[in-house]
Amino acid sequence: MKFAHLADCHIGSWRDPKLRDTSTLAFSKAVDKCIKEEVDFILIAGDLFNTSFPRLDNLKAVVMKFKQLKDLSIPVYIVPGSHDYSPSGKTILDVLEEAGLFVNVFKGTVENGKLKLNFTTDKKTGAKITGILGKRGALEKAYYEKLIIDNLEKEDGYKIFLFHSGIDELKPKEMENIISQPLSLLPKGFDYYAGGHVHIVDDKQIEGYGRIAYPGPLFPNSFAELEKLERGGFYIVENENVRWEPIQIYNIAKLDVKCDHMTPDEIKNDILTHFKNKELNNTVVLIRLHGILESGKPSDIDFREIFNFLYDKSAYFVMKSSHAVTSKDFEEIKTDAGNVEDIESFLIKEHLGQIKLENLTLEKEEELIKSLMKTLSAEKQEGETVPDFDRRVREEVGRILEMEL
Repeated sequence: MKFAHLADCHIGSWRDPKLRDTSTLAFSKAVDKCIKEEVDFILIAGDLFNTSFPRLDNLKAVVMKFKQLKDLSIPVYIVPGSHDYSPSGKTILDVLEEAGLFVNVFKGTVENGKLKLNFTTDKKTGAKITGILGKRGALEKAYYEKLIIDNLEKEDGYKIFLFHSGIDELKPKEMENIISQPLSLLPKGFDYYAGGHVHIVDDKQIEGYGRIAYPGPLFPNSFAELEKLERGGFYIVENENVRWEPIQIYNIAKLDVKCDHMTPDEIKNDILTHFKNKELNNTVVLIRLHGILESGKPSDIDFREIFNFLYDKSAYFVMKSSHAVTSKDFEEIKTDAGNVEDIESFLIKEHLGQIKLENLTLEKEEELIKSLMKTLSAEKQEGETVPDFDRRVREEVGRILEMEL
């Protein structure tokens, strides 16, 4: 028996035009690899799409690959994930299943308020497959708590359980805040537990359960994931051997810049020097900055020149994370003030005089700031239209600043 285990394809997850089709390309590459490997069937453990109703161009490309698998008699077994799921219960997955492109194995009946799952048997191998979908906020936990497990654990043969949930005992430390569930809620005695939702690459043989595996996403879905994983992949399971197959779409070049005691110009030059002699063709460049500048503001860093330099070196896409860069001009201020008004007044006084305006005393500056804050925090009145509200605020700000807006 030989099968593939995919999860968290998140087709359509990237919004930027340069990356928006990357997840679709990764899915196509994975299917091509499965065909080349001559797998008996494919498992998808949730989040095939990034939304319950994906873009038509992404949908068309995915349907073509499913049709290719169907024509080759390679069945696909799936459970919806937290992104596939819709509170209405209606998703594009229902349409694709109705077209015979795959089988949703989350099937069963309710008996006396309990959930009894049915097995789907793969015709070629005799593998018995079932599972539970994922919901946003880990609300699928209610299904596990009401699950009848006797029939699942007593079933003989090679059994596979698909699920889209984090497991407490298997979560890495950096994901400790992700909502998950205890291992004890899973039915015991399955040969393979095909997991999704937690974007980690890991598989463990656990006594009493079997092999529990997470293949990670087919392509990383954020800056942080690109930084950590660099590429996606999936598992190919043959007999008792589990092999992770990488899906390489782009090269990844990473740079972590500690900005302490540096000026914006020094940071820019440091970045340019680092990449000066590097080949960046078909490469996604990730730049992470953090620390306290010696002088100037984070906005003074000339990212336009940096980006132009990298794109001139044929970088495919450049991303930066600079939210952790701070300036000495904005140091932490501590106050014992006990209410919002006192805190606002304290902060205003702390920063008075930083901007020099002619004929503006500190007292007038404080009065001006408080008046502007009051006006800009105004709410739209009952029955007031948006244009009228906008006009009212602009007129009041103009009056305070003694200028026409």
